[in-house]
Amino acid sequence: MSYLSSIRRLEDRLGHSFARPELLCLALTHSSFANEAGNGQQHNERLEFLGDAVLELCVSSELFRRFPDAREGELTKIRARLVSEGSLAEMAREIGLDRLVKLGRGEDAQGGRKRDSVLSDVFEAVLAAVYEDGGFEAALGMVSRLFAPCRFECAASGPQPRDFKSRLQEAMQRLFRDKPMYTRLTVCGPEHKPAFDVLLTLPDGREFTAGGGSCKKAEQQAARLALAALESGDGAPY
Repeated sequence: MSYLSSIRRLEDRLGHSFARPELLCLALTHSSFANEAGNGQQHNERLEFLGDAVLELCVSSELFRRFPDAREGELTKIRARLVSEGSLAEMAREIGLDRLVKLGRGEDAQGGRKRDSVLSDVFEAVLAAVYEDGGFEAALGMVSRLFAPCRFECAASGPQPRDFKSRLQEAMQRLFRDKPMYTRLTVCGPEHKPAFDVLLTLPDGREFTAGGGSCKKAEQQAARLALAALESGDGAPY
């Protein structure tokens, strides 16, 4: 199957035909590919940033509609499972993004096409491309189509114990009726392998810093440290 045919098949799976196909092309372009290509080649990190926010709103909207009797804490747990790195990577594979994403030779040789972090990011970038091309209704339609009813039900029925951010947010709601705040401090390293440092501030003023290969991973590590401090300090339930 040609690359163009694969793109057409992807559009069918997304339920959206692009008026501006260059947006989809950009969403599928990893920073490692752009770095090797040079000449000002753009990549998908800005779209990933937008897609993260669009995804949260779309999934929240779907959960609000599907679970009218669920409380805020329950909805937060379900959303965290649905938008986790592993969940998004699984959907990316289902719709063929692992075969379509454009990677640099080095990243590809090192298994980037199989890496959950790469695939979850490209999924968010593709959602942002749909949003930019067709608006919120198009993005919501993609989420409704791909997050099939069984996926919502499965997420509602089981825990995801390693989602430290979700667990910390639930603890902060119980203890302070407030949310923790994450601030990106630094980004260093080569473009194809960046290192992020974030600062986590709890509602009571306590601060934790952590690093990771992506901003999301750094935030998860900071949340893990905060949860450990809660457990060893005041024994707060989480």
